[in-house]
Amino acid sequence: MNPAAANIEEAILSAILAGRIAPGTRLGEQKLADLFGVSRTRVREAMMRLETRGVVQVSARRGWYVVEPSAEEAREAFQTRRVIETGLLQTVREVPPRVLASLKKHVAMERQVIEAGDVSSRACLLGDFHIHLADALGNRLLTEIIRDLTARTTLISMLYQPTEKAEESSHDHEGIVAAMEAGDLAEAARLMDEHIGKVEAGLDLTARPDPLAGLRELLTPAAFAGNTPSVPHAHSHSHSPSLRKED
Repeated sequence: MNPAAANIEEAILSAILAGRIAPGTRLGEQKLADLFGVSRTRVREAMMRLETRGVVQVSARRGWYVVEPSAEEAREAFQTRRVIETGLLQTVREVPPRVLASLKKHVAMERQVIEAGDVSSRACLLGDFHIHLADALGNRLLTEIIRDLTARTTLISMLYQPTEKAEESSHDHEGIVAAMEAGDLAEAARLMDEHIGKVEAGLDLTARPDPLAGLRELLTPAAFAGNTPSVPHAHSHSHSPSLRKED
């Protein structure tokens, strides 16, 4: 694969995982070409690879844009993660101390951003726990698969997951790590299955954001902060009494 296309692909995926790119964000080919100093052909190559990974879509009207997973797609993504991540823990024989230390540190960071009300960092860290777990346990192929799935579920969380459910997710992560530390990997796998099932069940699939929210806010009277622009009178100049008097 072309290095330039790989860089574009990685940059977009990383930004999604970090919660910096929202579902539905348009990804203009020319702007990306200018930003990365490559041709639109290279950008299109990267976009096509991201499309196969389930992260972007293309339409004749909008061009390339970040996916906005439907309720059904959200369910499928979480069910897939349930099978893969539970299976991963079931195959582990022991967890090295450095892995446990790293996972504990990660959970502590989750708590910090949740308490601070940092929504984008919250989504990033909660999703990254699962990638971090697979990576720490040394399965590179599964790490890549979970990373792509996590990108989709990060977008899903931004659309559908209430804040209180995010706090519950962090508590679940803590319980999974505690079971791993106790050497009870069967319990860790059970807790992972339960956790992903709870996250899926806790999604508010009716809570799609208002696509007109930005425009609606701009056009409300409150947006003018007391300085509402003058509105011309309905009367035309030709019928204005003052103008007739001056004539």
